[in-house]
Amino acid sequence: MQAPAGRLAPLLAIVGSLISVNVGAAYAKGLFPLVGSSGITAVRVGLASILLLAFWRPWRAPLAKGDAVNVAIYGIMLGMMNLLIYAAFARIPIGVAIAIEVIGPLAVVVFSSRHLRDFAWVACAAFGLWLLAPAAAGANALDPVGVAAALGAGFCWAMYIVFGKRVSTLKGGPVVAWGMFAAALCTVPLGIAQAGSALFAPEVLFGGLVVALLSSILPYSLEMMALSRLPRRVFGILVSAGPAVGALAGFLVLGEILSTTQWLAIGMIVVATAGSAATANRG
Repeated sequence: MQAPAGRLAPLLAIVGSLISVNVGAAYAKGLFPLVGSSGITAVRVGLASILLLAFWRPWRAPLAKGDAVNVAIYGIMLGMMNLLIYAAFARIPIGVAIAIEVIGPLAVVVFSSRHLRDFAWVACAAFGLWLLAPAAAGANALDPVGVAAALGAGFCWAMYIVFGKRVSTLKGGPVVAWGMFAAALCTVPLGIAQAGSALFAPEVLFGGLVVALLSSILPYSLEMMALSRLPRRVFGILVSAGPAVGALAGFLVLGEILSTTQWLAIGMIVVATAGSAATANRG
């Protein structure tokens, strides 16, 4: 039987990851005027990749062909998730963007569930998402490009969970390093195309380093540890608590003020994810 501390460790890892990644996201949004959302994504992912490769030196333990494919897909989904969610942050509030993004992890719940109650929680979250739609009474108009980017990030998040679970049986640190390298290969060229030489300004590099530590190295390492000890469905449910953390980070760091309807929508999604976590079967 697993000791209480052993059961608590992966949950604390998820909480630490959520706080770190959302504070990092709010700080990153403040840097968008310098090089744009793609530029900050490129600096963040590129620096994180360099640091992780230097620390773990994963080439010392080459991957099997099948594992390499899964790690590559995991990394590409990681990179595209970062690119798209930052594009959403540039256009809509952070908490709202994350609330839309969690449709991805909730889809993981639906497709891996065998219980009607989980569909009820998804319906609760869907109602919260509906409250964010422009058609909902009292809803503030949201930039459609930002909404589309958040939905795309949600799909990538779902794939990140699926393929992250597949590679979580491997050594966590080297896997994260290879995954971040794959993410850098698909994000850095786009950032250079948008910002050019401005990416290498000292203030941009320093800010990108802070964002890389808060939003990439620390949270993804914590998540990889949690993925190896939690079922995929439970992991997807727990990290879906991010909208509330993101909304608070946006308010505290950037002063983003949401409408009552938007807070209600986020609350519905948080209730849905908390309920799913409370009723999830042990596994």
